Amino acid sequence: MILDYITWAVDPRIFPNTGIHVRWYGLFYAIGLYLAYMVIGWMLKKEGKPEKLTDALAIWVIVAAIVGARLGHCFFYEPSYYLAHPWEIVMIWKGGLASHGAAVTIPIALFFFARKYKTQYNINLMWLFDRLAVGIPLPAFFIRMGNLMNSEIYGVKTTLPWGFIFERNGETLPKHPTQIYEALAYLAIFFVLFILYKRKGKEIKPGLLAGLFFFLVFTARFFIEYIKNPQVDFEIGMPLYMGQLLSLP
Repeated sequence: MILDYITWAVDPRIFPNTGIHVRWYGLFYAIGLYLAYMVIGWMLKKEGKPEKLTDALAIWVIVAAIVGARLGHCFFYEPSYYLAHPWEIVMIWKGGLASHGAAVTIPIALFFFARKYKTQYNINLMWLFDRLAVGIPLPAFFIRMGNLMNSEIYGVKTTLPWGFIFERNGETLPKHPTQIYEALAYLAIFFVLFILYKRKGKEIKPGLLAGLFFFLVFTARFFIEYIKNPQVDFEIGMPLYMGQLLSLP
């Protein structure tokens, strides 16, 4: 039997009705970061870099990603609210992360990281960009699956048989599961970049992996945004949503 739609009413908490406040989103986020760490660590080890370089890089990138994603959400999507309630900017547990913010802060962190460790580990900024580009799609995949568990960031109405009715939000009509669309796009991007690196290794042209990463990720975001619901009120009626405008550069 082929279903006309999928009813989605998953509790975002892993252990509902208990005192253990752990959400699927946080678990998926952690899994994604760990897998990215393992992949990038494997790449650096393959190129003769010490494990302590991987550890230092992971700390810098994770901090930059979380800070940037939070600030991106606050000031790209709800600036008036957070300017009026600045103390809530640090309340990350209430939700609200935007990958475009991380896309700003991670390169800044890498710039200073490369300057700090350039001589010690014989690395440069573009070398870092290329290696990180391979691993980053993995946490992006898991973050979108976390969004699915939270019943958030979904699309407009659809008649397709895989449409989701997000009951926890009071929805009664099937909507595009754009979280899954994006997640699958990021997973595909990971495999493209990983296979390319595995085949070419050190011989790959500097900047190619990073360039492909930005092009493929922002292209996917740009087109998927067309079938997303507006995330904030000011996007209603806009010819392009904020996510699309931020993907254009």
